[in-house]
Amino acid sequence: MIQIVDGLFNGISIGAVLLIAALGLAIIFGLMGVINMAHGELMMLGAYTTFVVQNGFKMLGGQWFEIYIFFALIAAFIVAGIAGFILEKGVIRYLYGRPLETLLATWGVSLILQQFARSVSWMLVIGISIFCLLFFGAMAVISRRNDWEKIRNWAIGLMLPLSLGIALATGAFLGQTYGLAATKPWFGAQNVDVTAPSWLRGGFPIGNFQLPYARLFIIALTILCMAAIYLFLNRSTWGLKIRSVTQNRQMSACLGIPTEKVDALTFALGSGLAGVAGCAISLLGSVGPNTGQNYIVDAFMVVVVGGVGKLIGTVVAALAIGTANYLIGAGVVASLLKPVPLLGDLFSYFATISMAKVMVFALIIAFLQVRPAGMFPQKGRTVDA
Repeated sequence: MIQIVDGLFNGISIGAVLLIAALGLAIIFGLMGVINMAHGELMMLGAYTTFVVQNGFKMLGGQWFEIYIFFALIAAFIVAGIAGFILEKGVIRYLYGRPLETLLATWGVSLILQQFARSVSWMLVIGISIFCLLFFGAMAVISRRNDWEKIRNWAIGLMLPLSLGIALATGAFLGQTYGLAATKPWFGAQNVDVTAPSWLRGGFPIGNFQLPYARLFIIALTILCMAAIYLFLNRSTWGLKIRSVTQNRQMSACLGIPTEKVDALTFALGSGLAGVAGCAISLLGSVGPNTGQNYIVDAFMVVVVGGVGKLIGTVVAALAIGTANYLIGAGVVASLLKPVPLLGDLFSYFATISMAKVMVFALIIAFLQVRPAGMFPQKGRTVDA
């Protein structure tokens, strides 16, 4: 019984991690229909933001370090949300209705963000800042012209290489002048560790096992995020606009709803939740450029199994997949079915973390053959839209 209870708690805690990782994806993929392969890298940005905030509070010392995690959550949400807003404005906006192109574009963005995390330094930040200032500043000025639509392609073709060249030259000059070229990257390719506050270390003892405080904190954070998203989508004006645009974009535009702003807000919201997920998973292990890749596949499976566009389905699927992964991988199911000859041997063979993922994935494929729309399929005319 102790083994079963321990297995269920650990499974639920893993499910909570999956849920908080899939929550932002459920909004971006479920509500907007965008296959965002860079979602894992947005989680990575949130994890690195937590690392930076932690180092800042370490310098303050004392009791300030004990509360840094709350500031890190806010900062991770803002940083990932801004990154998602820029991604939607610069890439996704031109690819709506073309899922294959969206998949390829966001996959390319994920590779760029991974390499950015490995090589980011003061010199690179200065170069990017100068480029953004020149290019986007010039676009903002030129777009005020009455013939903007006619000269748009010409302006972009001229200002893009010009701004890039000036940024590279200025960055190289400043790097040589102030010795920034010799400075090491901020993070590098190696993983970095995030130290949890003292009140998140250890666990709550129950009988012969403990409930880790870090996982209890993640479960509580997941419940809080779910409640906040539910209230935002169902009780706020912008939430009503998001649901309206999701169901019928043309009619919403006719009623005066700014659909482009709604798209950007929705994508930024889902990206911000990915940053919160990155902050949460940084408490469970080291942070590296490939951190998000460990969760992106499982997060997509959670959204698809739960039912696209259904937050309640995301909750149930995350808890089910997380619990199944742990119970099978830890050998709990194998020990329970040991008296049954064939089933006991079968689950004993899959009683490792990697093999448990294989079995759960096979079970998901079989489930989708029976219910291809997921646990909670959409109903009504929006299904055929």
